[in-house]
Amino acid sequence: MIWSEIIGTAIGGFAGYLYYKKIGCPSGACPITSNRYLSILYGAALGYMIGASF
Repeated sequence: MIWSEIIGTAIGGFAGYLYYKKIGCPSGACPITSNRYLSILYGAALGYMIGASF
């Protein structure tokens, strides 16, 4: 069970970073996507929740 949570968190964090890098918010007005750390954190949290459901 714990492996699905770890893998989900890692994939979610990576996906959050990719979202920041590829889509992002260049103007800086978006509170989540304009900051790479927040984007990674939210992606990791979402990945953890999805991984924990398995």
